[in-house]
Amino acid sequence: MSIKSVKPKEFTMNILNGVALGVVVSLIPGALLSELSKALGWSFGLYATGIASSLMPIVVGVAVAINFKFTPIQIGSLGMACVVGSGVARVNPDGGFIFQGSGDVINTGLTAAIAVFLILLLGEKLAAFTILVIPTIVTVIGGGLGFLLLPYVKQITSMLGQFVATLTELQPVPMTMAIAVMFAMMIVSPIATVGIATAISLSGIASGAANLGICAAGFGLCIAGWKSNAIPTSLAHFIGSPKMQMANVVKKPKIMLPMVCSAAITGSLAAFLDLQGTPFSAGFGFSGLIGPINALALKPEGWTAGNIITTFIAFLVVPICLGFAFNYLFNTKLGIASSDDYKLDFN
Repeated sequence: MSIKSVKPKEFTMNILNGVALGVVVSLIPGALLSELSKALGWSFGLYATGIASSLMPIVVGVAVAINFKFTPIQIGSLGMACVVGSGVARVNPDGGFIFQGSGDVINTGLTAAIAVFLILLLGEKLAAFTILVIPTIVTVIGGGLGFLLLPYVKQITSMLGQFVATLTELQPVPMTMAIAVMFAMMIVSPIATVGIATAISLSGIASGAANLGICAAGFGLCIAGWKSNAIPTSLAHFIGSPKMQMANVVKKPKIMLPMVCSAAITGSLAAFLDLQGTPFSAGFGFSGLIGPINALALKPEGWTAGNIITTFIAFLVVPICLGFAFNYLFNTKLGIASSDDYKLDFN
């Protein structure tokens, strides 16, 4: 594969999808088990999930490389470049390196794009010297350019995160509604919701609103396409991810109107009920019960009966009820879309 054989759209999509997959794979263990491990005093759970999250840059690199159908040498080189450019590792004054956090997600994606460009540019020109040159050039030049961009990218993402946090504090209800709607739309786009949430350090009720918006999208799409899709496919919208509807939404964006309205109302519950989340849990919604579990874990009183009931209502009852209501209004009464517009065929 050479640089000329890859179209710009294909290049961009391969990078975005690789980043999305890498972020989800490396952060899911922590999102599912970190709070439970703390509650149970399970130190190995925290140890294992912490390592998994720190390995996110290399997982992103591998996922991106697989999308481009690279060779094993190219895959390893791309993974190393992403680690260098992500900022996850810093020099230990006593020798060696310290890995902390997951690195900067956006800069990891930029580093991956630079490294892929270098690999495609070199192509098959190096022949027998590939094993010597590709790892060196991609890691040092690709990873180095990413490392040079890191301070500027971190400053921009930090400012964006602070801006969202400040607005959420000043106007909690409108902001939680807006965040929920944005994440409901992003979850059916190529954009990685988990990656965005992690990149801007979305936390508190803003994180909770993001999860509620994704819940509204998942349950709403399940209900809207119930007549046209098989039961497992319908359930996968909220058990898995609503992103499976991406192609249908691209063809007819208006089919998301019921979910957008549902997300706005559902998202406001984050402000009213103080439903919070972390940068690592935001973007999952109902999948793996990550949104509800983290909302409960971050409640000051913990897992009380009252908190469990309110969280159950916010993450399950409300989005389902609103899903039926808005599907009836927009699709049955107004004819905005039909069940066939949400049809999925994976055969």
